[in-house]
Amino acid sequence: MVNLTREQLAEKAGTTERTIARIELEEGGPPRRSTADAIRQALEAAGVIFIDQNGDGPGVRLAKVRD
Repeated sequence: MVNLTREQLAEKAGTTERTIARIELEEGGPPRRSTADAIRQALEAAGVIFIDQNGDGPGVRLAKVRD
């Protein structure tokens, strides 16, 4: 969505590429809350908006680019 590699996301979130891969592959159960929060913050900083439950379920979208 925002064209980040695992390496870039891991760096921005202060975690490892392996952790990102494990989360993507759903290995080892859910991530620690602190890790999930750091990843979310990194994605939000890159322009991802997380949408809460709204009848159709949670989702994401990109922030509008301001001119």
